[in-house]
Amino acid sequence: MGASQLLGVAMNINPGFTKLCKGLAVVLIGGHIVVQIPTAVSYLALIPAKTIPFGWNLITAGFIEQTIYGVVINIVGLLFVGRMLEPIWGEREFLKFIFVVNLLTSFCIFTAAISMYYFTREEIYLYKPISGFQGILSGLLVGIKQIVPDHELSFLKIKAKWLPSLVILFAVAVSFLVTETAAYLPTLICGTYMGWIYLRYWQRKPETNMKGDPSDEFAFSTFFPVFLRPLIDSAAKIFERMLCGRRLEPSQDYSFVDTTLPGPESLEASRRRERGARALEERLLAAERLKAEQTKREVGNV
Repeated sequence: MGASQLLGVAMNINPGFTKLCKGLAVVLIGGHIVVQIPTAVSYLALIPAKTIPFGWNLITAGFIEQTIYGVVINIVGLLFVGRMLEPIWGEREFLKFIFVVNLLTSFCIFTAAISMYYFTREEIYLYKPISGFQGILSGLLVGIKQIVPDHELSFLKIKAKWLPSLVILFAVAVSFLVTETAAYLPTLICGTYMGWIYLRYWQRKPETNMKGDPSDEFAFSTFFPVFLRPLIDSAAKIFERMLCGRRLEPSQDYSFVDTTLPGPESLEASRRRERGARALEERLLAAERLKAEQTKREVGNV
C-alpha cells in the first residue's frame, strides 16, 4: 500500500473515529511522505548529536514514521484508542497529553542516548535517527488502563489494565527474535512511563479540583505481577517522597494526596470508572445503531 493510498484511507475512515484522531493520522502519513526526501530524516528525526541546535526534533520525531508498517500500526492504534479516550478527556486535554508525553519521551531518549555514549563511546548512540509515534501510543494505552482497567478485551481475553505491560513484554520478546525491533524498546518504555507520570501527578480533574490520580489502583506497581508489587512499592515510595514530598505539605497545592487519607482519591477513582463504563456503553450503543442502519440500507438495496 503506497502513501497516496494510505492518505485516501485516512480521509474516509469509519465515522466512529474522532476528527482529531483522523487529523493526526493524516499528519503521520504526511510525515512518512516527507521523510522519503533523503535529507528530511536528518532534520526531523531525533538524532542526539544534532538535537542542539536542532531542538525542534524533540517534537517532530514523535510524528515521523520511517517505515510503512509503523504508519499502519500506529494509525490503527491511535484511531481505536483515541475513540475511547478523547470523548472522556476532551479534545484539548487529549491533544495536551500527546504533546507533553511526546516531548518528555523524546527528552528521555535524548538523555539516555547521551549517557550511553559517555559510558560506551559508541557513536551509534549519537547519530542513529530515532522517530515514531509508538511512544505516544504506549502512553495512551496507560490512559486506557486508568479509565477502564477491568474492561475485558474480547479478542485477547485479558483486562485492559494489562495492555501497557503486555505491549512492552511483547516488544521485548520480539526483540530477541528480530534484533532490529530492539530500537523501539526505549521509546515504548519511556512513553509508557511518561504517560503514567502525567496521569498520576499532572492531569487536572475539574470535578475534584485536584491534579493526578493517587488511587492505589493506578500505582506504579500495578504494571507488574502481584508477587513483585511489594518490592516495587517500596522503591516507588522512596522516589515519590524525593520528587513529590512538597506536595504533601499543607501550605502547598493539594495536587497529590496521601493515599492513607480517605475521601477524594476513592471518590475520584469511582468517578473515573463510572465515566469509563458510561463512555464504553455509549460507544457500543452507537456501534449497534450504525450496524442497524447499514443493515437497513443493505436490505433496501436488495
